[in-house]
Amino acid sequence: MNKILVNYIYVDMNSYFASVEQQEDPSLRGKPVGIITIARKNAICIAASYEAKRLGIGMGSRMDEARQMAPDIQFRAARHDVYVDYHHKIKRAVDRIYPVDGTHSVDEFSCKLTGMDRELERAKKLAEDIRASIYSHAGVALRCSIGLGPSLLLAKLAGELKKPAGLDWLTPDVMPQKISNLALKDIPGIGKSMARRLQAAKIQNIEQLYAMSPKYARKVWHSVNGERFILALQGQDVPQVQTSSHSLGHGQILSPKNRTPDGARLVARRLLIKAATRLRRSKQFASYLYVSVKCAQTGRRSMQSRLVHTQDSFYLLKQFGIMWGKLSLKKPISVSVMLGGLADSQHYTGDLFVTRTALGAQTKREKLCAIVDGLNQLHGQDTIIYGERPCEIAPYTGAKIAFGRIPAKEEFRD
Repeated sequence: MNKILVNYIYVDMNSYFASVEQQEDPSLRGKPVGIITIARKNAICIAASYEAKRLGIGMGSRMDEARQMAPDIQFRAARHDVYVDYHHKIKRAVDRIYPVDGTHSVDEFSCKLTGMDRELERAKKLAEDIRASIYSHAGVALRCSIGLGPSLLLAKLAGELKKPAGLDWLTPDVMPQKISNLALKDIPGIGKSMARRLQAAKIQNIEQLYAMSPKYARKVWHSVNGERFILALQGQDVPQVQTSSHSLGHGQILSPKNRTPDGARLVARRLLIKAATRLRRSKQFASYLYVSVKCAQTGRRSMQSRLVHTQDSFYLLKQFGIMWGKLSLKKPISVSVMLGGLADSQHYTGDLFVTRTALGAQTKREKLCAIVDGLNQLHGQDTIIYGERPCEIAPYTGAKIAFGRIPAKEEFRD
């Protein structure tokens, strides 16, 4: 009899933000907990414990709505720096059992198995050892679901089947019948728009999706990603494509006090300074600046400007001021800034039309910016600021955990 083999262990932490708060405060364990963006009246939940989820509370629930469903619910303002600390604790705990091969988000990790460890029964034992290590070395309140599979996609999907704190596997011998009850949108990587595209291509259910030919999938997806997706769903270990980011940026929903044109300007300005600091830390240079503002009355307003390759906050702020003056805003509700066209110090060339004097001045300012970065790291956030500040500063501006992005510890002191 052939042994069933898997290539991946996929670890997915359950209700991560809420679980960390329950680990930090034992009085919260076993109780409904809602994580809000900021401690403000009727704020929106961005995460909830499983005790709260079972009562219908989840992302997007307002505090008053949550209290109606769970009068004893406890709320905690999100603490992104603490969640990043626990991310590293969990990663070290997994590493004690098997080397982490992939970090997919702040609460998702994978291990690539080799040799006899690929045998299903052996992999299941390793998975339970990983769970025990997380409990012992990161925290007893930190539950996780674990999936096993021959491809990363199947391992991740298997981890979704039994939540919370479950263990399951998906291998070709149980596919697709084991997931036939799922909808297309339940498969990682298939969003609403792709589900509609599949429906238009007469792919109505999991069985039809699983039976797709890779060639037809490429046509439906309009790219080779469709072929890669179907091969992975069918159990092939498709190598991950390494991508590099060509931009970085930050966005923020404005607090009521900052919902004026000037308030939005000051928040966007602060986000730009945070982005420029990240740029210097990564030893990269940007060649364009993008600014966007969403308004309640006039929709989205945006502007983009080409730059001389730069790390210079002073130069960026000057360009930002010029761009902002051209935006017509009414009732702004959110802002975002992005630095793009990134290149490292070895792969960018200066502008031929910029004088040596101007480049020299910019270089001196970049050195000054680096000194400011160092002082803020040493003495604390905003020890030195670039002039104006918003009237109300949201916690963790520019240093929030986002999908696929884990802030560096230094970002909480910028």
